[in-house]
Amino acid sequence: MNILRLGDRVALPYRPRNVLIWSGVTVLLMLLSLATLSLGRLGLGPGELLTLIRGEADAKNSFVFFQVRGPRLLVAILAGAAFGLSGALFQTVTRNPLGSPDVLGLAAGAGAGVALVTLFSPVPLPAAVGALLGAGISIGLVTLATGRGLSSTPRIIIAGIAVAALATAVTQFVVTATLRDESSQLAAYLVGTLNSRNMGQVGLITLTLLAAAPLLAMLSQRLQLIELGDELATALGGRAEQTRSRAILLSVLLAAMAVAVAGPIAFVALMSPHTARMLTRSSGPNLVGSALCGSLLLVLADLLTQQLPFLEGLPVGVMTAGTGGVFLGYLLIREWRKER
Repeated sequence: MNILRLGDRVALPYRPRNVLIWSGVTVLLMLLSLATLSLGRLGLGPGELLTLIRGEADAKNSFVFFQVRGPRLLVAILAGAAFGLSGALFQTVTRNPLGSPDVLGLAAGAGAGVALVTLFSPVPLPAAVGALLGAGISIGLVTLATGRGLSSTPRIIIAGIAVAALATAVTQFVVTATLRDESSQLAAYLVGTLNSRNMGQVGLITLTLLAAAPLLAMLSQRLQLIELGDELATALGGRAEQTRSRAILLSVLLAAMAVAVAGPIAFVALMSPHTARMLTRSSGPNLVGSALCGSLLLVLADLLTQQLPFLEGLPVGVMTAGTGGVFLGYLLIREWRKER
């Protein structure tokens, strides 16, 4: 293993083999992104794309590229990365393969917060405010329910499922009981959708990731120590409780902002860290890999829902929920076999 040092306080461990793997994933992500921009009812070939980049395209092509497909793709890449990072942080902090914003109720709580702010706030508030409030309340309820914080592995999943069910019930009630134009729009958003994204949402999730990046870099090595257990991590200077608290705050922020711009898209946060570990055949947190896998999974899911005839028109959250449900079943069976 090699160490990349960024100043005196940041040391990032990496393996040359993993660099090759993530380079390949990046190339695949670029190809899928190109397909997303090109394919559709209005096809945009390489010539049209180059014309668009030079600013010489007609108004119709420019609108489709810059107002529809471009923002949609950027939100998919950036929100997918945020979901992947949040999932990796939660799985490290809880030391539980099922730890993710989906299972722990954060995504549902953030969605409920957006719904409540949109429908009932006396003054217009951004979706990000509702998402942060909802996610913060959800993680607080999970922490209280476990009684011993988020390191209490046996109880945390049950508490998360209960909080998610409560948040979903609140959301469904306010959406169905409120006969307003916003209700129908919220119903689609709460499934998880990339339709009608805009550059304001791209800016929000971009700023979130830029703000989180240096903090994640500083936490990276300490997160490796947490995998060894709190006592050993503290003995090695890891400051386990401080690291855990900071990681939780970052996880909540990343998950909430991803939900704010794309809705509570299911199971991307759960699948991304596991996919990263499967590709590298290594244990422990892999933040860069989880972010790349999150982007790849969400862009791929969105491309399939747009191009496959039997999926056309479905929100991307339906696709990820179906795939993630199967993946969750696989994880549950694997954990059950380990305990036998």
